[in-house]
Amino acid sequence: MGDTVRVIPLGGLGEIGRNMMVVESDDSLIVIDAGLMFPENEMLGVDIVIPDMSYVVERRQQLKAIIVTHGHEDHIGALPYLLERVWAPVYATALTQGLIEVKLREHGLRDVSFRPIHTDTPLSLGPFDVDFFHVSHSIPDGVGMAIRTPAGTIVHSGDFKFDHSPVDGQRTDFAKLADLGRAGVQLLLSDSTNAETPGYTPSEQEVGQAFDRLFTKAPGRVLVATFASNISRVQQVIDTAGRYNRKVAVVGRTMVNNVRVARELGYLHVPDGLLVPIDEANRLPPRQVAIVCTGSQGEPTSALVRMAYNEFRSVSLMPGDTVIVSARPIPGNEEFVNRTINNLFRLGANVFYDELLDVHVSGHAGQEEQKLLLGLLRPRYFVPIHGEYRHLVLHAGLAERVGLAPQNILIMESGEVLELTPTSARVVDRVTEGYVFVDGRGVGDVGDAVLEDRRLLSQNGFLVAVVTLDGEAGKILAGPEIITRGLVYNREATELIEGARDVVREVVAETPRAELNARLRQSLIDYVYSEIGRRPIVMPVVMEA
Repeated sequence: MGDTVRVIPLGGLGEIGRNMMVVESDDSLIVIDAGLMFPENEMLGVDIVIPDMSYVVERRQQLKAIIVTHGHEDHIGALPYLLERVWAPVYATALTQGLIEVKLREHGLRDVSFRPIHTDTPLSLGPFDVDFFHVSHSIPDGVGMAIRTPAGTIVHSGDFKFDHSPVDGQRTDFAKLADLGRAGVQLLLSDSTNAETPGYTPSEQEVGQAFDRLFTKAPGRVLVATFASNISRVQQVIDTAGRYNRKVAVVGRTMVNNVRVARELGYLHVPDGLLVPIDEANRLPPRQVAIVCTGSQGEPTSALVRMAYNEFRSVSLMPGDTVIVSARPIPGNEEFVNRTINNLFRLGANVFYDELLDVHVSGHAGQEEQKLLLGLLRPRYFVPIHGEYRHLVLHAGLAERVGLAPQNILIMESGEVLELTPTSARVVDRVTEGYVFVDGRGVGDVGDAVLEDRRLLSQNGFLVAVVTLDGEAGKILAGPEIITRGLVYNREATELIEGARDVVREVVAETPRAELNARLRQSLIDYVYSEIGRRPIVMPVVMEA
C-alpha cells in the first residue's frame, strides 16, 4: 500500500451509535472505539446491536491497538464482543478504562492489556503516530486524536463540544487544535450528531441551574434518571442535593458500578456522608432524599421503568415525588420513553423532561462549534461521522460554507472504504458490514429471517398441526391435533380448528410422504387465509409409528 491509508467505518455513519472505525496501512491497523446501538422497534426481542467485526477479526494478527475516545456505551458497548475474538492492547484514559473494566467483568473477561492515554504523550503504533487532545463532552476524560500516517495527518474529533464551563473543568483544547491546523491536516473525521442544531450547544452548567429550581420546590423525593455513564450529570445531582441537605442514593446495577469507579478514580466528588444506601434513604423524610437511577431511555429492565410499573423492590413511587428524566431519547427509543413518562404521571409523580424544562443538554457540538473546529483545523479532506445520514449531509454543507472544496468532502456510510493518499481521497470499496444482533447470550445467531418470523408471529400468530402416521401404510394413527397461539381465541375457533383437521386428513390421504410437510404447510396457510384473512406461521409435525 505504500503511502496509501484505508479508513473504514464499521459503524456509526448513517446511524446513531455502533461507533467503530478502522485505520489501516500496509500490514497494520488500529481500531477506534467499538460501540453498541439500541435496537430499533422492528428488531423484536433483540437486546443490543453491535458492528460486524469480521473485517478486524480476519486481520487480528495485524491489529496494533484498540483506542477508545470515551466511556459512553455507543463507544465501548461492543468491546467485550470484540475482545472475545481478538487480542490487542486497549488504550484509554483513566475513567474510560474504569468503565470498560466494569463491562468486561460482567462478561467474564479479565485478561485484557490496558495502556493509558495521556494528552501530553504520543503513541507509536507501527506506521501510525497518535497524539491526543482533550475534548469536552457529557462525560469526563474524553479525547480526540491526531493520527500521523504515511498519507498525512488524520484527525478524529471523538464526541465533542466547546463547553467553556464544563462540570469537570476540562475544556476542549483549542491550542492543540490550532497547532494541528497550522501543521496541516489531510483528513478530518468529525462528530455530526448535532448538525441540525443551530448555534452553540449550551453548557452542562445550565442543567445544574434547572436542577436547582426543581430541588427548591420539590415537596418530596427527587429522582433523576440519566445514562449510567453520564458522570458529569451525576455530579450535578450530588452538588445540588448537597446544597439542599438531601442525601443521595444510587440505584441500578450499572449506575452503582460506574459511580463507584468514578469515585475511586477521583472523577466524582462526593462529600462525606452524602451518599447513602437505598435502604437508608427509604427511612429518611422524603424532602431529605434524592435518587439517581438508570432508565432515561425507557429500557425495559432499568430501575426507572420498573418503578413506573411498580415492579422495583427497592423504590416505590408515590404522589409528591419529583422525577427528572435528564436525557433526550435516542432515535428509536421515543415510544419506550413516552410510555415510561405516562406511567410515572399515572402514579402521581411530578415529571420533568426535556420538552418541559432544560433538564438535559447535549454533549455534542452545534453547527457553530462544528464550523469552529473546521476553521481551526482547515483540513484538506473532510468526512462527517457519528450521525444519521441527514446529519452527515448537513455537516458536509457546513464544511462547504466555511470554504472546503465540495469535491474534497466525502459523505460515507458504514462499511465503505476510503482510500487516502498524500494527494487524493476517494471511496473505493465496501467491506462486510452490517448489524449483528445480541439476543440474550446469542451473538449473531439472530438474523433477518428470525426477525421476520418474530414480526409475523407478533402480527398473525402461529398454528401447529401434529399428526402420527403408520410408517408402512401411511394412514393416520393419532391426531391430527391443531394448536394455535396468537391466531384466534380457542373457545371461538372450534369451526376453524375442525376445518384445519379436515385439511390435514385430506392432504395426508392424497400426498406422497416425501412431499407431505411442504403440502401440509401450504394447504393450512391457504385454508386459514380463506377463512379469516390471516397468514400465520404454520408448522406441521409429522411423526411415524
